[in-house]
Amino acid sequence: MDQEIKANILDNINSPADIKGLSIKQLETLAEEIRQEMIKTVSRTGGHLAPSLGVVELTIAIHYVFNTPEDKVVWDVGHQAYAHKLLTGRRDLFHTLRSYKGISGFPKMSESAHDAFDTGHSSTSISAGLGMTTGKELKGENSKVIAVIGDGSMSAGMAYEGMNQAGHTEKDLIVILNDNEMSISPNVGAFSSFISRKMTGRRFVNFKNDLGNFLKSVPGMGENILGLIKKSEDSLMTFFTPGMLFEAFKFQYIGPINGHRLDLLIDTLKNTRNIKGPVLIHIMTVKGKGYGPAEKNPVFFHGVGPFDISTGLPVKPAGQTAPNYTRVFGDTMVELAARDKRIFAITAAMPEGTGLNEFAKKFPARFLDVGIAEQHAVTFAAGLATEGFKPFVAIYSTFLQRAFDQVIHDVCLPDLPVVFCLDRGGLVGDDGPTHHGHFDITYMRSLPNMTVMAPKDENELRHMLFTALNHNGPIAIRYPRGAGIGVPLDVDLKAIPIGESEPLREGRDIVIFALGSMVYPSMQAAEILENEGISAGVINCRSVKPLDKRLIEWAQAQGRRVLTVEENIIQGGFGSAILELFNENGIRDIIIKRIGLPDRFIEQGPTKVLRESLGLDAKGIAEAVRQLFKN
Repeated sequence: MDQEIKANILDNINSPADIKGLSIKQLETLAEEIRQEMIKTVSRTGGHLAPSLGVVELTIAIHYVFNTPEDKVVWDVGHQAYAHKLLTGRRDLFHTLRSYKGISGFPKMSESAHDAFDTGHSSTSISAGLGMTTGKELKGENSKVIAVIGDGSMSAGMAYEGMNQAGHTEKDLIVILNDNEMSISPNVGAFSSFISRKMTGRRFVNFKNDLGNFLKSVPGMGENILGLIKKSEDSLMTFFTPGMLFEAFKFQYIGPINGHRLDLLIDTLKNTRNIKGPVLIHIMTVKGKGYGPAEKNPVFFHGVGPFDISTGLPVKPAGQTAPNYTRVFGDTMVELAARDKRIFAITAAMPEGTGLNEFAKKFPARFLDVGIAEQHAVTFAAGLATEGFKPFVAIYSTFLQRAFDQVIHDVCLPDLPVVFCLDRGGLVGDDGPTHHGHFDITYMRSLPNMTVMAPKDENELRHMLFTALNHNGPIAIRYPRGAGIGVPLDVDLKAIPIGESEPLREGRDIVIFALGSMVYPSMQAAEILENEGISAGVINCRSVKPLDKRLIEWAQAQGRRVLTVEENIIQGGFGSAILELFNENGIRDIIIKRIGLPDRFIEQGPTKVLRESLGLDAKGIAEAVRQLFKN
């Protein structure tokens, strides 16, 4: 039996209780088996490989020392929780990771009692953990709460808001800082430079001894100074490490510790378990640990698609030849910036993800990665705009939600010409509900002075960026994740008249008002309906705010029936804007049906599958037209 366990330990792990009797050697073997399982699975499903590889030993140590789900572990962002899933009863389902109807790529309370909090956006763990420990205290419970946060997430102000409150209230909270000098891209900012200062034990000890000998040699004062220093065993270490920052928040600081030494991690966590009050454990890890290609290129393997394990090279989807929207955006930004020195590009820890890496290389003085600090990014852009620059803020749709107040107060209220480039607008696929960008039309169109546009294809995206450059006010352009349509890209860029729609097809029986990613499926639906004897017109509406008032005329001329199609929640979205337009103009005799994303959070899965299940592909749009006629 011992030989069987040693040969294949992971197959015997069905809950954290199963690892508590293992030796350090067996735990080290388990760590390697977990890494191999993650590499094998993610090579097929895609996912956040490098972050999860970096915390395997930490995850094992946490579950070895603490007792979840009574003890709560909050994984900040959650993209590093694959080992946690394997150890908490989801080993047999791990092959479904990020798949449609499979397990989530992030912690999810509805999925397991061991997932203490739903996460997907960064810097929430300390605040959530503090709320949990406060609740436990009020209920008279003594179990522990552990917040695991990466150094990249510490670039967001919310983390410090949580620490400030935890230190002030002296709550019993353990924060583990996973320091790998990376968030998604290499970390930026003064804080990341500060926490990355490393000092080996030997170098520190030698320095302390040399300083002690020197002070002893100083007549009169030296011994007194040395005595003061020795009153606090940690004085020198605190001065030369990030400890002084965290202790300013009234956290007891422990570290730095090698995050890949299971014996050190387990001993440290055991000792920390009995400490009362807020504690921060600083561990040092390697992002992508254990898989050569991921260690060499942790940015690529942070969130990777399917890849070949032997080479680490991506496996491209069959038949995909069109450039993706992100690439077209990045190339166009470089092109525009070469002509116009007012352009300044800003992103929040995502230069590669938003396509701005080449811009950063060519125009470093006009590029800023603010780290995971979307609020700061927006207000920084507003400040730039007051000095005559044209800031382009490139942020995933789901992450701009974090800076909604700054968009309102600092950009829209003073009517500043900031351009918001919302990548991943709509369904994003396998990352699921925390990453779908299905609220931006609703929340952006509600703001005074804001213009909201969406291109039907990658070529129109280029023209919209040029349009935004020449627009004197706030403007948002949302575009989807993934490959474009494959249309030719115009060499000469031209401004699109804001608020002017584009008729693509005339119909006798009904007209489809489509926006952005839904334009081409609507054209395909019109072809299907034509074969059934239904003549459907299609309008590429291009702009949600302002709307083209000619839409009323087109609806009256094409059957007095309208179907609106959008990849955004129906509540307050594009279709709602159409209803408002018709109502405000006293139009009562036109039938309008809206389709879009339902009033719920959408599960993970391939974008094509999700659109089909939600009726947002050509077949689904055609069926919506049929239902309109039936009703």
